[in-house]
Amino acid sequence: MHRVVVNDEEQYSVWWLDRDLPEGWRAEGTEGTREECLEHVGRLWHDITPLSVRRRLAGESE
Repeated sequence: MHRVVVNDEEQYSVWWLDRDLPEGWRAEGTEGTREECLEHVGRLWHDITPLSVRRRLAGESE
């Protein structure tokens, strides 16, 4: 089984349930098979540009 994880740059990934999360990542809340998690990520993650870059392009300060 897997879980969906997200980092501070709003980038998503799929991680194993039985392993500790890598540093800088947190559980998003969705768990299931790898395929189910990947489908969920595909529905959520439309812009793969990191948050800091999107903010910079929008003229916001971090």
